[in-house]
Amino acid sequence: MAMESGVSNTCDYSHNVTFFYSWVGKKVSLGWTTRDFVVIGLGLTVCVIVLLANLMVMVAIFVNRRFHFPIYYLLGNMAAADLFAGIAYANLMLNTGPWTGMLTKEQWYIRGALIDISLTASVANLLAVAVERHQTVVTMQLHSKMSKRRVVLLMVCIWAVSIIMGLVPTFWNCECHLEDCSTVAPLYSRRFLIFWAILNLLTFSIMVAMYARIFIYVRYHSQYVSEHTSEMQHSQTVVNLMKTISMVLVMTHISAGAFVICWTPGLVILLLDGLLGKDSRANVYEKFCLVMAECNSLVNPIIYTLRDAEMRRTFKDILCCLCQRGGDKQREPSPVEVDSPTPEETLLPVLKTEDHALRASRDNNSKEDSWTVPGV
Repeated sequence: MAMESGVSNTCDYSHNVTFFYSWVGKKVSLGWTTRDFVVIGLGLTVCVIVLLANLMVMVAIFVNRRFHFPIYYLLGNMAAADLFAGIAYANLMLNTGPWTGMLTKEQWYIRGALIDISLTASVANLLAVAVERHQTVVTMQLHSKMSKRRVVLLMVCIWAVSIIMGLVPTFWNCECHLEDCSTVAPLYSRRFLIFWAILNLLTFSIMVAMYARIFIYVRYHSQYVSEHTSEMQHSQTVVNLMKTISMVLVMTHISAGAFVICWTPGLVILLLDGLLGKDSRANVYEKFCLVMAECNSLVNPIIYTLRDAEMRRTFKDILCCLCQRGGDKQREPSPVEVDSPTPEETLLPVLKTEDHALRASRDNNSKEDSWTVPGV
């Protein structure tokens, strides 16, 4: 017993990855099985789909000028986080099974850091989207007035924080305290898993609270507008504005909800592993949680395709462009390339005309609500 305690508190950096797996009782496959081939084959297939789908979203936002607003830049950054997640899971698939025992500790830490970075980037992007949507909804604007420079700075900060959080386990590990080793991630400290899981679950709670507040606010003001607007034309204009705002809100709400659903089981497993160790039996559910987390990276492109007609049309245009490339026939200008007016520009003249009537009505009723749309 004394010898085991002495070994567990000795900083011996010569131990390899297999030693830590054996220490916590996690089995490393010595040979390839049919299950290994199926898992890796399906995993890599999903990773390729994730990469292509999110790359399509990023290209669509880049080429279509209608998406050149802060909210879509943040959604594009979220797609970049999902694309990074696809790379992280592909790396995991190529370094799992019998390959795990061949990894150096540095390679094993990199494998885990990539997944941690993708999770942090996704959470931070969802928070940024929630803040941006809250600002636009409260001020009744289609898009925030945030400058491109600030948006770029925000995205750089998101990735900087994500990289830092991904590197934390490299220093906060159990190599000097073997009794503190995790059963799910044998080189990680159980104390780090507790910190990591609680931090992300608290962030999820804040994010859900913000999206719930946005939903309640929009619902209340939609009812208020329908009850207190007398002029038919202005009423229809404001309703159209609310529908335009709601379309983006629905996408972001579904995206946030899917993210929480897909990642919460994995974080709960990590928390239980940190608190209970081997008694948590976390390894039984580990693979299931990884599959759910990986599938989450496919959710956003599907949401955009189903909910946003403009995004769907842009996807079709990109695919047609790829299919027709190299052909002799010159293709006609697509909706993406035509400098057509944006939905905001279409609504703007009517909104400006009706804004005077609304302000007069507001002054007569001593209301403090302001319904304006910034010029684009």
